[in-house]
Amino acid sequence: MIGRRALLQTGSLVLLLGRAQISSGASIVAVRVWPAEDYSRVTLESDTALKAKQSFISQPPRLAVDIEGIELNPALRELVAKVLPEDPNIAGIRVGQYAPGVVRLVIDLKQPIKPQVFTLKPIEPYQHRLVFDLYPTTPPDPLAQLIAQRLGPQMPPPAGPTPPAVDIDPLGDLIARHADKPPAPAVPAPGGGQTDRLIIIALDPGHGGEDPGAIGRNGTREKDVVLRLARRLRDRINASSVNGHTLRAYLTRDGDYFVPLHVRVQKARQVQADLFVSIHADAFYTPRPQGASVFALSHGGASSSAARWMAAKENKADLIGGVNVQAKDAQVARAMLDMSTSAQIRDSLKLGGTLLQEIGRVGKLHKPRVEQAGFAVLKAPDIPSVLVEAAFISNPEEEAKLNSERYQEQLADALMRGIQGYFAKNPPLARSRSV
Repeated sequence: MIGRRALLQTGSLVLLLGRAQISSGASIVAVRVWPAEDYSRVTLESDTALKAKQSFISQPPRLAVDIEGIELNPALRELVAKVLPEDPNIAGIRVGQYAPGVVRLVIDLKQPIKPQVFTLKPIEPYQHRLVFDLYPTTPPDPLAQLIAQRLGPQMPPPAGPTPPAVDIDPLGDLIARHADKPPAPAVPAPGGGQTDRLIIIALDPGHGGEDPGAIGRNGTREKDVVLRLARRLRDRINASSVNGHTLRAYLTRDGDYFVPLHVRVQKARQVQADLFVSIHADAFYTPRPQGASVFALSHGGASSSAARWMAAKENKADLIGGVNVQAKDAQVARAMLDMSTSAQIRDSLKLGGTLLQEIGRVGKLHKPRVEQAGFAVLKAPDIPSVLVEAAFISNPEEEAKLNSERYQEQLADALMRGIQGYFAKNPPLARSRSV
């Protein structure tokens, strides 16, 4: 087998996608483009697994792909119009019939990228998918952005090398670049004086992009309502302080795009978050259940059968959203995600209890205690992490509440009080890391 390095040196990658020979009747049934600062995704959904050959041209940057066994159809032509002007990575897409049975796709790029091309097997609600994930070769540095926000226009960002970028290879390595890094420097308070510790809360709106999450009876998508709630909470955090120290919120996604579960954890660690709050909207196969819930990680078994079911459902997000399972170092990533400490779980339960108490003041609770299960997104070994199910989107009454400005405001206020209450009992200065 030709090694990956040899393939890269040739400047061309050939992907044989699917076990069997492609049928002549294959056709594209849908196309989607998901732009984001982190990466842009192009998805081709077909009724049969596709065979494709790609090559990346650096000057000007573009990705050329020949897809075999299909003819140009209206669905493919729609791809050209789906590129938004504000897409940070894609300048445009050209598509045409290159030869009988071969469609050529050219993705013109705004900057150099590292492409990942892979297929996904059918899973409800999708058929076969051919996925192009286009990662900038120089990814954004969220920690530097947070520090720059804190410093304001009167002071430049700190000089020197930027922290290393998070590994954007899905199911890639979670280890080296953050586990042993020294604490970042403290930020001088604007105008001089005492050092100001920046307290960072990572907010994680669930699902996104290819993964809509749960869908209510009236069509409300979980990914949309939790993003709105996370943005409201971000605004409150950014306007607050704890014992004179500035709070800053960081969103693992701030748009409609998919983020793999372990990458959400990586993002929180990259900004050296003090807390991690994943926000979701619960669902069940009957419309009866109602009320909010808060979950923490469990090293052992789940605290209830419902918690176990919920964790299994949320952990399925990577299958729906689409992760490149052929990426290297998958075993290493999984091993690191199992290194959460007892101290992390203990602090997570404290955070969850405080949040649950405040949520109970503005709405119903599904369970009066913090539940525990093996949620993949809560496995940061050094950050207290909880998952909040804001309400049951599968309950029509609670679906309406989730769409209500009033309830979203109340819930954001409750979560803000819970975060402040946690820090009141667990002062951030007691922790070793500072930014």
